[in-house]
This record gives sequence, C-alpha cells and structure tokens, in this order.
Amino acid sequence: MALTAGIVGLPNVGKSTLFNAITQAGAVSANYPFATIDPNVGIVEVPDARLQKLTALVNPKKTTPTAFEFTDIAGIVEGASKGEGLGNQFLSHIRQVDAICHVVRAFEDDEVTHVSGRVDPISDIETINLELILADLETINKRLDRVEKMARQKDKEALAEKDVLTRLKEALESEQPARALELSKEEEKYRKGLHLLTAKPILYVANVAEDEIGEAENENVKRIREFAKKEDAEVITICAKIESEIAELEGEERAEFLEDLGIAEAGLDQLIKATYNLLGLATYFTAGEEEVRAWTFRKGMTAPQAAGIIHTDFEKGFIKAETVSYEDLIEGGSMAKAKENGKVRLEGKEYIVKDGDVIHFRFNV
Repeated sequence: MALTAGIVGLPNVGKSTLFNAITQAGAVSANYPFATIDPNVGIVEVPDARLQKLTALVNPKKTTPTAFEFTDIAGIVEGASKGEGLGNQFLSHIRQVDAICHVVRAFEDDEVTHVSGRVDPISDIETINLELILADLETINKRLDRVEKMARQKDKEALAEKDVLTRLKEALESEQPARALELSKEEEKYRKGLHLLTAKPILYVANVAEDEIGEAENENVKRIREFAKKEDAEVITICAKIESEIAELEGEERAEFLEDLGIAEAGLDQLIKATYNLLGLATYFTAGEEEVRAWTFRKGMTAPQAAGIIHTDFEKGFIKAETVSYEDLIEGGSMAKAKENGKVRLEGKEYIVKDGDVIHFRFNV
C-alpha cells in the first residue's frame, strides 16, 4: 500500500532543503533507513508517541514504526503545462503521487533570489495552480470530445459523464481546482477516472526564516492561511533550514534544541503527521513479546483488509480480530487487565478498523 506525497514548489522556496531534511530523518532510522527507490523518493517514519508507550508496556524484543513516501517533484516554471523548463517531467511525476505538499516561500532574504524578483506567496501558489489547471483542462477537453459523440446517441452513461465533465471544465476555467467541485458518490467515479492533478488533496507548507520560528506568524503566512481556507486546506509553518539541522539530532540533544527554539514539536514531525492524515491514512498496532509494530491502513478498511496488510494469508483465512483501543490498553496496564475490564472485543469481517486499535488477528489458511 505504497502511498506517496509529492513536494512541489517554485525555485528557491526551500523545497530541496526540506526534502533533504526528510531523507536525513529517514536515514537515522534503524528500522526504516532511507530507501533509494528512485533518486527523488524518500521513506520516512511516522512519529507516534503511542508506539513508545506500547513498547514500555509490552517490553518486546523489537519495535517497528510505520512509514510512507515523500517524492521530490521536478522544479516548475511558468509554462510547464506547455512543456517549458522541466514541465513535462513535473507533470508526469505529480500524476504519480497521491497528495501534494506545496512549499511556499514566506521569508524575506535579499541573499536568496526569488524567481519573479519579489516575495509574493499568493502569486507563487497561483503560478503552480494555474499550470495544473491548464494541464487538467487539456485532459478534460480530450475526454469531452470522445464522450460528446456517445452522448449524441443518447447513451445514458455518456450523458451522465458529459454533465460531470462540463461542470469540471467550468470550475477549472474559473481557476477553481477539480477537488473543489462537490460531486455525488456516483459522479465521483468520473472525476477519479481522469486522474486530474487538481483533484489531489493539498497541504501548504509555509517556509519561514530562522528567527521567525516560535514567533507570531508573519504577514506572508497569514496570506497563505487565508488562501488555503478557501480550499479548506491545511497550512503547516516550518523553517526548512532549521529542520535540516534538527534531522541530524537524536534523543536528548534533539529535545534540548527544540526547547531552545521554544517549540514543542519539530516542523518535520508536524508535516509528516499532516500529510499522513491528508492521504487518508491511519495506524493500528500489533503488540507481542517478539515485536510491537505500527501498521498503516486506509481509513474505512475492514478488519480482513487491514489483516491483509500484514500478509495476504491473514485476509484469506480471517476468522476474528481480537481488538482493544490503545487508550483502554494503556489505562488497563496490560492486555490481561484490559480483558478483565471488558475492553477487549472479538470483531468480525464487517468491523471497520479505527486509528489506535491494537489487534491480534485470528486466521486459518
């Protein structure tokens, strides 16, 4: 279930610095070292304090966190949708990711040249968004040409699809992303089948200066938040330069550095969690003497589907899922006590797994 978030941005906004921090963070992990699947793909652990508490409770031989991928997307310039610069490469890479992390420059620095000669985060966002919109319009127009021929023959399916395509086209021509258009469950299949760039969920990453971390938000960040609110999108504020330094630290040294900065959590950890949520992902745990492990699953998965993430045999031969919530297990202090408190349940094939479930799967192959 390899889902990946693509990091995009204009030149000199801190995109590469941030990606380097991500890969550094991945590299220090014994369980999930940075994997060179591709030169621009990095695997990163999902920070989760629950895993450490479960480890302290169970005392297993090893602990394994869950992880997912970030992809560093090729740089973009105006005219990318027409093949300018690395436009074709940018568009092909972004088609392959499941969500977008859009890094936006929110700092002033005369030493760092801006591609347009001035720092204007909204203009930067609109430059990239417009290129994605233009690419999506091309996709829709091509599809419309085919569908309209079938619609003229009164084909019901074609008529329904034509209606959705027309509404998507109108939204894009009004410079609204495809994800902004509200569709019914039945209509959604047409949008999903197009693999539109602007249909992908998005997170804005405001990159601020070093001396602005822990301080009140600057005007650039406030403008980004106002823009994101219109799309119902989240904004994370980070300093990519500092994150690259934090990524090299571990344990107490890392905690002390964060304390000196006056922040409770590294921006990179916030980014990973926000992106994980953006992708519609959640975590369940398995906990035994051999290993305590976090597993990534898509929200809405049934117990057999979640079991299949561990091994296909678990799904094929699924019988029951012995389940307790993380909170109930920690409160009880042990699995035996949680059972005594009536908090451990036997769930069947229809059970929808919840974030934080601690599960022992019963199966027979």
